Amino acid sequence: MPDVNNPFGKIAVVLLCLLLFLASFLPAEPNDTGKDSPAVKAAVIVCKGLIDDGLYKSIRRRTQLALDRGAKYIIYEIGTYGGLLKSGDDISKYFILEAGKKVHTVAYITTEAISAGAMISVSCQDIIMLENTTIGDCAPIQLGGKLEGVEREKAESFTRAAFSRAAEANGYPAALLKAMVSMQTEVYRVKNLQSGKCEFFESDQLPKDPNVYDLDSKELIVRKDELLTLTAAKATEYGIARTQVKDLAGALDFLAKRDGVTFADEPLVLKTNWSEEMVRWLNSPAVMAVLVMLALLGVYIEFNTPGIGLPGLTAVICFAVIIGSKYLVGLANWVEVALFVIGLLLLMVEIFVLPGFGIAGFLGIACILAGLFGMLIKNPPDKLPWPQTQFDWQLFTNGVMGLSLGFVGFVVLAWMLTKYLPKLHFLSGLILVPTAAKQGGELEISMTAPPESEAINVNIGDIGTVVSTLRPTGKAKFGDAMIDVVANAEFLDKGTEVEIIEIHGNRVVVKAK
Repeated sequence: MPDVNNPFGKIAVVLLCLLLFLASFLPAEPNDTGKDSPAVKAAVIVCKGLIDDGLYKSIRRRTQLALDRGAKYIIYEIGTYGGLLKSGDDISKYFILEAGKKVHTVAYITTEAISAGAMISVSCQDIIMLENTTIGDCAPIQLGGKLEGVEREKAESFTRAAFSRAAEANGYPAALLKAMVSMQTEVYRVKNLQSGKCEFFESDQLPKDPNVYDLDSKELIVRKDELLTLTAAKATEYGIARTQVKDLAGALDFLAKRDGVTFADEPLVLKTNWSEEMVRWLNSPAVMAVLVMLALLGVYIEFNTPGIGLPGLTAVICFAVIIGSKYLVGLANWVEVALFVIGLLLLMVEIFVLPGFGIAGFLGIACILAGLFGMLIKNPPDKLPWPQTQFDWQLFTNGVMGLSLGFVGFVVLAWMLTKYLPKLHFLSGLILVPTAAKQGGELEISMTAPPESEAINVNIGDIGTVVSTLRPTGKAKFGDAMIDVVANAEFLDKGTEVEIIEIHGNRVVVKAK
């Protein structure tokens, strides 16, 4: 201690006091253990229902929206029994190769993640499950048939590779993920004596060193005759799920404590919009069958009644909805849409402009069928629309099923309309009332006639003159009255003499004399 009686000692004491006084105003060094956790934004993207191309595009759109709003954690809320494996693989690759490099991805399973749902879940960096939910069972299936032999192995090989990719990227047990795809996979859990942790091995890849692994206490987890499906508790125990929680708040708390972050405000929730849901709904086989049935029925009624009216408009709207929905989900490209439109135009030219039914009509039908066929398969415009993979065949089968159901429904309804509609009084305004047969084979025909004549009788073989061009329907004059007639497979100009060759109810068929 400086001597206070010494002048230099006094100066030293004064300087020391001055330094202590100044030091009291200096900011304290921050304590590393007391640092505030960084505040980050989280977004929740709802992924429920059928996994298809519409959901894939919706996930991409909403993920980009969350990134634009500064989200650092994106929680994909999953509840699905699966869907198209091709769409599941597209979502899986997007999570791993694109979204996962920009943001922390979390699969938050709220009900079940089955089949393709399991594929997209394991493609996220974390899986968090609500209590009593399930994940697994991703064996490929084919609607309307069985996958066997080489076909099954081809589909399973692709699916196993997708799960292996996810296991490598996100640190999930590869053997367990493989057991979700293939029934022939037998998996054991073995304790590592050095690390104290349990590891999972297929039966033919079990370790041999008893000094490293407790081989005597190995536990069979998956038998060869079963596909792996896990509850939330088992998934957490086996290391597939990071944890199981009671609600979304529990999931956010787990992530905050584990990663040392604080979530700012409530997470942004992004759901599918109404247009995305409608497009997905329209492309389902059942709805597509109804649209095809209504379109064909509209065309059928329009061709059997003169003029253009509500049935024709209904057919046009249905065809527009079919094409538009296929285009929005990527099944229809511009070439296929152009073929369909050209086919319709050629068919209209054949019906309303050119007489008879010739090359324009056949080309129109061929273009329409080619366009519809192409819309059943996802292909670029520069390649032929032919199924190349198992997933293409699955899409094609679903499309053919919808078209077939629609055609069958059209045939049944057309028959019922022809047979029963004329007898329904409350719908009698939609068609002309059938005429009743008279003695001598005469028929009373609904027609346009002079005011003094309410009904005029015509017979097969009567001769008249075309008043308005028959394309193929129009009007012809028989005596003093004009009636609606249909030309027999030809167009007839005004002034042509015609002969009645058939009478079916309210339908009068004529031919050139």
